[in-house]
Amino acid sequence: MDSLVLSKLFIVLALGASVALASQQTGKSSNPCAFPTIYNFGDSNSDTGGISAAFLPIPAPNGQDFFHKPAGRVGDGRLIVDFIAENLGLPYLSAYLDSLAANFRHGANFATGGSTIRRQDETIFENGISPFSLDIQTVHFDQFQLRSNDLYNQAKTESSRKGLPRPSDFSRALYTFDIGQDDITHGLRKLGAQQLRTALPDIVNQLATAVTHLYHRGARTFWIHNTGPIGCLPVHSLFIRNPKPGFLDQFGCVRGHNDMAIEFNRQLKDRVIKLRAELPLAAITYVDVYTAKYNLISSTKAQGFMNPLKICCGRHEGNVHVWCGQRTIINGTEVFGGACAAPSAHVSWDGMHYTQSANHWIANQILSGSMSDPPIPLSQACHRHAPV
Repeated sequence: MDSLVLSKLFIVLALGASVALASQQTGKSSNPCAFPTIYNFGDSNSDTGGISAAFLPIPAPNGQDFFHKPAGRVGDGRLIVDFIAENLGLPYLSAYLDSLAANFRHGANFATGGSTIRRQDETIFENGISPFSLDIQTVHFDQFQLRSNDLYNQAKTESSRKGLPRPSDFSRALYTFDIGQDDITHGLRKLGAQQLRTALPDIVNQLATAVTHLYHRGARTFWIHNTGPIGCLPVHSLFIRNPKPGFLDQFGCVRGHNDMAIEFNRQLKDRVIKLRAELPLAAITYVDVYTAKYNLISSTKAQGFMNPLKICCGRHEGNVHVWCGQRTIINGTEVFGGACAAPSAHVSWDGMHYTQSANHWIANQILSGSMSDPPIPLSQACHRHAPV
């Protein structure tokens, strides 16, 4: 082989290496991830039936606009985690705690409404705190993994393995997190701003502990949502009368609540960066849900939505507050907290949760990867990326 051919071959190889490196650093890859399963951990923002199975079922009109009946979700239809499943071509997740007609071949959902990262000393009947904190959710995952592997290996035929995850799928699965909102909201109520701010590092570290635990159980791909603009949830401004200047921002959001969420998110992102060094085989994506949600809230009219502080489900007039799906007697008459006429035009479903249309809008923003670190789409989340 003469020197001219060798020179050309060297140039081709060098260019190929440069393209591969650039592709790795920008998050672009020709090989999309084939996630066979999703395992989700979280609170009511991603609960697809856990808290309903464990306690009282979530009532109508929840679920009316997609499932046409209550479906274990707080909202009129699908949640962000449902749109994640759709994006990957997978079925909606069955709740781990729901044993009836559950199919776990393509994953399981360990989230429950009211869940926190840190354990709380309240019951669900006091302030809606779930007993299934994140550490309990990971214990549930351990039990699920061990038991399902045993059942799968004991089964003699493929038909008898129906509904069970394949043991090899646990390392190829997508592990999603959407939790922390309730740590902040209940922390502000119980501890106050200063004490909660002091507690944030421990809250973030406990989430990191959960990720590390799953990593040692074989998990490799993590998709971690930060927490949204909590101060923009209408429930936090519903009872405010004559607020002091600066208490609310220009969109009517409680500024202090959002500031706490921003600080939580800052610490979470820093901890995710450290986790990448601590867990060298993991691909960990930090997803900026806060910005996606705040972008919607700050531009609702341009996006075709109504006032983001207007609640669709429930009745809130003056001093009368009937929460979504609840019934109460007012002046001798039973009043039902029903849904508005056009849920798809609303951002807020019940004052604490988003409508299906808002969830869909937010999902479209984050699934592309434009709000992630590294900036990669969900379909590429299994690839580890070198720092730019």
